[in-house]
Amino acid sequence: MRSGVIAQKVGMTRVYNDAGEHVPVTVLRLDGCQVVAHRTEDKNGYTAVQLGAGRSKVKNTTKALRGQFAAASVEPKAKLVEFRVSADNLIDVGAELSASHFIAGQLVDVTGTTIGKGFAGAIKRHNFGGLRATHGVSVSHRSHGSTGSNQDPGRVWKGKRMAGHMGQTRVTTQNLEVVSTDEDRGLILVKGAVPGSKGSWIVVRDAIKSGIPADAPRPAAVRAAAK
Repeated sequence: MRSGVIAQKVGMTRVYNDAGEHVPVTVLRLDGCQVVAHRTEDKNGYTAVQLGAGRSKVKNTTKALRGQFAAASVEPKAKLVEFRVSADNLIDVGAELSASHFIAGQLVDVTGTTIGKGFAGAIKRHNFGGLRATHGVSVSHRSHGSTGSNQDPGRVWKGKRMAGHMGQTRVTTQNLEVVSTDEDRGLILVKGAVPGSKGSWIVVRDAIKSGIPADAPRPAAVRAAAK
């Protein structure tokens, strides 16, 4: 089990394959994705690596996190995420992961926070069909209809699909294909849509249902230090 990466969503575009067909892709950019800390079985009861990405001002960083970043000799990070890994896939503290951590053609799972839509009705939120346009229906064509039941149980069931807050939830999309990577610019091109708005942080992992490709770098693809 390898570590994933923290990437920032740049937006969507298209690329062309060898057959001349256009493929819609989401562009993800790695921005200073470094290992900040380890979690070990002896000390913490599990094995994991903590990654940080982005940049945060020192004045906006708590004293506890300042000490953690100082111990790892890395700049304060805007986003921190832990990844469970096997003991043989621990990455050195301070190492910076590159986009070549994933290879073209492999499948990944991406996690992000969807775009918030505010309060939405049942038709927009749940794709309801609405009420009839005649036969006594007046002013309530886009309502969701009855929500209750008979005297027993005499209440609205939990989870009933109704109008309410739409979006702004944590969503994982599985088995998206990595079309290509650009190690120099730190870009990962993923086929299809990725949850989240432009500029949001996205967690990218090896697909749990498809396994890790045999030629994927282990424990990780690390960017060489600048001379």
